[in-house]
Amino acid sequence: MSILFIMIFINMIIESIIRKVLNEEFSIKKYLYEDIYGSVEKVNFLNEAEYQGRTVQLGKIMQGDIKKSKVYVKNDKGTVVKVNFGFGGKSAKGKIMRIKKNNPERRKSFRARHNCDNPGPRWKPRYWACRTW
Repeated sequence: MSILFIMIFINMIIESIIRKVLNEEFSIKKYLYEDIYGSVEKVNFLNEAEYQGRTVQLGKIMQGDIKKSKVYVKNDKGTVVKVNFGFGGKSAKGKIMRIKKNNPERRKSFRARHNCDNPGPRWKPRYWACRTW
């Protein structure tokens, strides 16, 4: 009886080790890129970067903590910055942060006021505000 228990326990350990090894192989293959010359480098396909010690996704608009929305992007120097944009912060004071972009007159007025035909660089709030409108 005890030998059977030991064999089952050993079998479970071996299976978990095999799963871990297979998992690591597949996760490593996901990030390795081999170019035409045969050199292999680690590439992050999810477009993630580190911002103040934590991993963040670049270029994804998400719920903001200071303003209505925020997004993490790389600026012209290559450093990751957080861009806050939208109606919110101290000016909101408990109001509903809702934009009415399906109203053509409001949409036209907003895009003209913010010069959305030329929104500027990605690390500026105007770029992202124009993109949401």
